[in-house]
Amino acid sequence: MVVGTITPPLILAGILKFPPETTAYLVSIALLASAVGAFLQCRQRGPFGSGLLSVTGTSFAFLQPLAQAGAAGGLALMFGMSCVTAPLLIVLSPLLSRLRRVFTPLVSGVVVLLIGASLIPSAYFSLATPLYEGAPLWQSLLVGAVVIAVIALTQALGKPWLRIVGAAVGVVVGCVLCAAFGGLSAPAPSSGSWITIPHFLPHGFAFDWKFALPFAFIYLVSVLEAMGDMTATEQLSGVETEGPAHWRRLSGGVLVDGSLSTLSALFGGFPSATYAQNNGVIQITGVASRRIGYVMAGILVVLGLVPAVGRWVTAMPPPVLGGLAVLMFGLVAVSGLRLLVSAGLGQREGVIVALSLGVGLGLPTQPALIHSLPGFAQALLESGISAGGLTALFLNLVWPPKVPDTVVVPPSRPEVPSASIAE
Repeated sequence: MVVGTITPPLILAGILKFPPETTAYLVSIALLASAVGAFLQCRQRGPFGSGLLSVTGTSFAFLQPLAQAGAAGGLALMFGMSCVTAPLLIVLSPLLSRLRRVFTPLVSGVVVLLIGASLIPSAYFSLATPLYEGAPLWQSLLVGAVVIAVIALTQALGKPWLRIVGAAVGVVVGCVLCAAFGGLSAPAPSSGSWITIPHFLPHGFAFDWKFALPFAFIYLVSVLEAMGDMTATEQLSGVETEGPAHWRRLSGGVLVDGSLSTLSALFGGFPSATYAQNNGVIQITGVASRRIGYVMAGILVVLGLVPAVGRWVTAMPPPVLGGLAVLMFGLVAVSGLRLLVSAGLGQREGVIVALSLGVGLGLPTQPALIHSLPGFAQALLESGISAGGLTALFLNLVWPPKVPDTVVVPPSRPEVPSASIAE
């Protein structure tokens, strides 16, 4: 959660050349927002929360529109656009059950599958990072392979306690191997403050209608992502994925995402979204207790308020993180496959999934083609998750499922149930 949450602010800071103190503040607010989101999701009070071990973090889907807004109007415009368009999620949250024809398991499964498939390549950037300047790359690949092997071994042995601690054991073994190679070092000291205090609108507020549609659509895509992520969490948690309780959980989860994104923007933070990575951890450990969410929220509060602690956590060597991410992101994709299987993969569904994956995985590899499109289309299609999810959404609407023929069965004399069935 820490690495995923702080990565988008770090990427945007690098693109837009933010000063170190601004970057540190963005990272702290991202961690605090993640803590609040995890607590609200697990707590489920009133209309808020999914009641699941759902985790939230800074959304990667907004990187492109945020970078465009930042280049045009700086941080004031970035936070202004986020704040004004985030309430779309709040408006949609109570209507999700009425939109079930649009937000089907087929569409959600495609989106979750694309999330995992789109994230997997990013893990290999960490695996291809040398442990230190001049270190051979085979060391990084070996560290990542060892991390994966250790986690896989803990799952293969079938012991419940090993399954729970498998990811942590893999990380520890990977860090020990990095230390043996001379690639484990303490983080650089910081001259900044020892505590971060959030400020209301620290960078001002601005709005531009030109960016309204791209931001609004990405928020709509985040609804699809959240619904897919939470449905996968339901499956792994052993609760029903249909019925009123299911839609209550999805509605509460999306409401938290919208409220948190609005609040975060007011205090200088980027949009938040429900993450899929927790599904990989739940699947590895077999633990989906909401009590874990409260502990995570407390840890993230400490990391957000005390930047020095966060620096130590993020000092994990990249190959260790890469090995862990390869497995976790792959399991996210598997969660999407499970949703697709639960939806049924007939001829219609197979074609929709095939076209959606073709667009979602293929289109982002052709930046020249995307940049030849109008600006609003670039913002919508540059993300594979957005492009593939939009394709699945459109095809699911224009190609309705075939209604099975009704078979008329002649009435028969009722039978008296046996005692065992009656009981």
